[in-house]
Amino acid sequence: MKDYLVVGINHKTAPIALRESLAFPENSLPDALSRLLRINAVDEALILSTCNRVEIYAASDETGTAAGEISEFLSNGRGLKRGDLERYLYTFHALDAVRHGFRVASSLDSMVIGETQIVSQVKRA
Repeated sequence: MKDYLVVGINHKTAPIALRESLAFPENSLPDALSRLLRINAVDEALILSTCNRVEIYAASDETGTAAGEISEFLSNGRGLKRGDLERYLYTFHALDAVRHGFRVASSLDSMVIGETQIVSQVKRA
């Protein structure tokens, strides 16, 4: 049975230098998404990359396996050691993942609550 998960970093969990090193330039997103979808445990995915967060939203039959592989995807793609990155990552599963997505889209999880830019960023992702 498919479930949802989110693996990411944001302004609360990681320093700006790390967030910047993980950010996906807009022109690289199609290729990155294609590589992400080649991960066996990931059935569907979305990459949300902004100045304050990098998050992977995914659907999977194996969310535990998918979370580890997404962590590996993020670290390998930027030349980081997975162990160095994992202490900054958060992972949400099932309803917690959906709740987090709504908090992000509504800017409740933003540096400035109520900012409107995140809605268009989520829509583009």
